[in-house]
Amino acid sequence: MHGVFFVCALASILAVALICVFLFANGLPAMKEIGVFDFLTGTKWKPGNDIYGILPMILGSIYITAGAIVVGVPIGLLTAVFMAFYCPKRLYGFLKPCTELLAGIPSIVYGFFGVIVIVPAIRQAAAFFGADVSGSSILAASILLGIMILPTIIGVSEAALRAVPAAYYEGAVAMGATHERAIFSVMLPAARSGVLAAVVLGIGRAIGETMAVIMVAGNQPRLTGNMLEGIRTMTANIVIEMGYASGLHREALIATGVVLFVFILLINLAFSALKRRKDT
Repeated sequence: MHGVFFVCALASILAVALICVFLFANGLPAMKEIGVFDFLTGTKWKPGNDIYGILPMILGSIYITAGAIVVGVPIGLLTAVFMAFYCPKRLYGFLKPCTELLAGIPSIVYGFFGVIVIVPAIRQAAAFFGADVSGSSILAASILLGIMILPTIIGVSEAALRAVPAAYYEGAVAMGATHERAIFSVMLPAARSGVLAAVVLGIGRAIGETMAVIMVAGNQPRLTGNMLEGIRTMTANIVIEMGYASGLHREALIATGVVLFVFILLINLAFSALKRRKDT
C-alpha cells in the first residue's frame, strides 16, 4: 500500500508537470515571436492582422475577479459565521444542503440565470437612471461569479470556524465579551488561515470560470473601466477562438493560458507567504 500511495502521489505531480511543459513549450515561442512586452501590454487583439495584445483580457479578468470578491467574500463569510454560531439546528439541516447544492450547479446554468435575470435587471436599473446599456457587462459577470464562489467560501470558512477549540469562545465570554465580540474578535481571527484558504479558492474559481462569463460579460476585447460596459477575460478569449485558431494565433491563445497559469500561481504563492507571516 505504501507503494500504491507513492505512485498516486507521483501521478499527481506528473500531471502538473506535464501541464506546465505543454503550456510553456507551446506558449513561450509565441511570446518570443510576438514580443513579451507587446504581448502583455498590447491593447489590440486582431488575429487577422497578426496583432496579439492581451492587456484588455488581463484587466478584464482582474476587474471581474475583484468584483466577484467584493460580492462573494462578505456574503460567504457572514453566512459561514451564521451557520457556525447562530443557525438553529432545524434551519441548518435545510441551509447546509442548499449551500452545497450551489457547488453542483453547472456553469452553463449559472450563465442562463445571469442572462435571464441579472443582465435584464442591470439594463432596467440603468434605464431608470437614463443610461442605455445592454446589461452584459463587468458588473453582471462580477455579480454572477460572486454567487458562484459562495459555496466554496461558505464551506471552507465554516469548517475553519468549527475547527477552532470551543475553549477560545468560552474564555472570551468568561472575560466579559459578548457573543458577537467573542466570535468576531476571537473565533474569526483564530480561523484566519482557513478563511484565507477559502478566499484563495474562491479567487481561483472566479479567475478560471469561462462559460458563465462568456454569457454575461459582453466579450469585447477592449480597455474600459466602466462597470456597465462589456469586456473579455483571458479564459473567454481562449474558449471563443481556440476552435478555429491555427499557427501563431493558436500559439498566442496557449500563451494566454500561460499568463493565466502564472496568475494563479502568484496568487497561491502570495497566500502561502501571507499565511507564513501570520503564523509567525
